[in-house]
Amino acid sequence: MSRFTAPPGDRQSGGRAIAPPIAAARAALRRKPVGRATNRGVVVGAVAVLLAGVGASADAATDTGPSDPVVSGATVNSGRDVIVGITHDVVFPVTVTGSDDSGLSFADVDLKGPHGGFYTTDAFCETATACTTVFTANAHPAAGSDDPVDLANANAGTWSVDALVDANDGDSVFAPGVGSFGLKRAARLTVNAAPEPVAKGAPITVTGKLVRANWDTYRYAGYAGQAVKLQFRPKGSSTYTTVATVNTSNTGTLRTTVKAVKDGYWRWNFTGTTTTGPVKATGDYVDVNL
Repeated sequence: MSRFTAPPGDRQSGGRAIAPPIAAARAALRRKPVGRATNRGVVVGAVAVLLAGVGASADAATDTGPSDPVVSGATVNSGRDVIVGITHDVVFPVTVTGSDDSGLSFADVDLKGPHGGFYTTDAFCETATACTTVFTANAHPAAGSDDPVDLANANAGTWSVDALVDANDGDSVFAPGVGSFGLKRAARLTVNAAPEPVAKGAPITVTGKLVRANWDTYRYAGYAGQAVKLQFRPKGSSTYTTVATVNTSNTGTLRTTVKAVKDGYWRWNFTGTTTTGPVKATGDYVDVNL
């Protein structure tokens, strides 16, 4: 099960608020797998020290013998950004990969980003070299949930992955920063090209609006000052070509004029930012009379 945490002072309308770092605050709550001895308790103590900023190393907290488990990386959402709107749950996997002579058995995963984070309890590894756990994000707190997620706009940006991995022989290793991903606000984009039909050589006015999810108000709002590409695809072609770049107004609106040359589709294309996902409008077809 995943949890969301936010530092004190951030908005408190949803996620459980605890002081950062996450691992330090919950080190005493980590559950040992039942039925086997492990030196995990020693490792967990080291995790708390490391995340608190004391100059210790992960190697100092674990046995450096040849049988120590190794974490080689982490893949979030199959390598794609996690893009969240304002109403629907977004479920995404995190797979930690590594190796050990005895095989990997359990993994705890922390996702840490601006002003908050997610963590899981122990997850069984599906193979000797891979451990996958699933997270759920939603900007709006889930009604009736004892662990609601309540994202704020300040949470959008680049997130990192920390992993604490157990091997079947009882050894453990803590691997900070083994992966990263973008947690971004969803965007929407409209387009309208007019008049339709239009005489060849006459002007076509292309308008639209770029909005993005506001995780503080649970609404979509105009995204100001963003460069958006105007693209054209001729009838019978599958390829769009950029013909202009236009900046959104202070309310997110777009407007430009082009010359009618041939039948085809017009669309706006926003490539995204570090906090907001990309989006393309559905092409609007214009019939050009010769």
